[in-house]
Amino acid sequence: MAVKGKRIEVMADENIPFLKGVLEPYCNVKYLPGRDFPSGNLLSADALLVRTRTKCDASLLDGSNVSFIASATIGVDHIDIDYLDRRGIIYSNAPGCNACGVMQYVITSLFYILSKKKIDFRGATLGVIGCGNTGERVARMAEALGLNVLRNDPPKGEKTDLETLLETSDIISCHLPLDDITINLIDRHKLALIKDGAIFINASRGEVVDEKGLMEHVGRFSGLILDVWCGEPDLINSELLSMCDIATPHIAGYSYEGKVNGTAAVVGKFAEHFGIDSLKDFVPLHSATPQIEIPWGVFDKNNSETLYFQMVDAFSDSLLSIFPLLRIDMKFRESPEKFESIRNGYDYRREFLVPEYISKLNNR
Repeated sequence: MAVKGKRIEVMADENIPFLKGVLEPYCNVKYLPGRDFPSGNLLSADALLVRTRTKCDASLLDGSNVSFIASATIGVDHIDIDYLDRRGIIYSNAPGCNACGVMQYVITSLFYILSKKKIDFRGATLGVIGCGNTGERVARMAEALGLNVLRNDPPKGEKTDLETLLETSDIISCHLPLDDITINLIDRHKLALIKDGAIFINASRGEVVDEKGLMEHVGRFSGLILDVWCGEPDLINSELLSMCDIATPHIAGYSYEGKVNGTAAVVGKFAEHFGIDSLKDFVPLHSATPQIEIPWGVFDKNNSETLYFQMVDAFSDSLLSIFPLLRIDMKFRESPEKFESIRNGYDYRREFLVPEYISKLNNR
């Protein structure tokens, strides 16, 4: 769908990586911080390329000529889909673009805690809450490492019921979208069901967990890993932050590979909508994903304690060598009020190479 008689006018978030220079041969492009997109009339803009910081709703779009919006993110809770549908504005996002990056975050954080605290989780169970692109990759990686896995998906109403998962799991990892069903889903009553000594991870949206309830129960847990926060980026619960073993400013999916995938999805959908054939298969140039030795079956209950901890320690060291998790944790703790600038200035780390059945969900 080309814009007849004129060059396409695009407004893009300046923090979408690998984008600058790609569209300019075909369009006029204006780059702005995502939170500073003008409200009301967007002047001559035909398309918006955004991230989660731009709320695409009536307050932004009323009176504009925008016909297309693409978000370089997996989530769409910043997009008023009903409003866009009524206006006939085409929209797209990038589902699964950073799913392996979030999986890397979960596995790296988990192995760091197991190694640091010498926690023996041979024969343990991981409960995954939210089994979409991200949660299912976490589940498959965990199974390959030898963990038992329970899956719960509230939006789909499928798999293990939530109460059973919470009561049974030694590790709980949340990967939920934010909507009317999931907001405050993990409240203080459900948090009370979690067994003593469990590790709790949230790398989805802060609002799916009751933060006050989490603070009441965190003393019973072996570990708390939070990448997302209620009220982010401006209102971070500093008391809860101090209780975390790992605390980061919503960067779980900020991998180099994830950003390549997200930008490729945005450009591809944009090119399809405006009929720019030469950009439909665009992928930013990038080097090969690093390979490290993965301890398949490390959690097998038949492994000796000595072998288990040798593998845990070695894998933790390998993961931290390509993902300096503790560096971003320290930076965030020192200045939580700088959440947004730390996040926007984050140096994308590399992922580690995993088998295709984990990275591509349709192959199993």
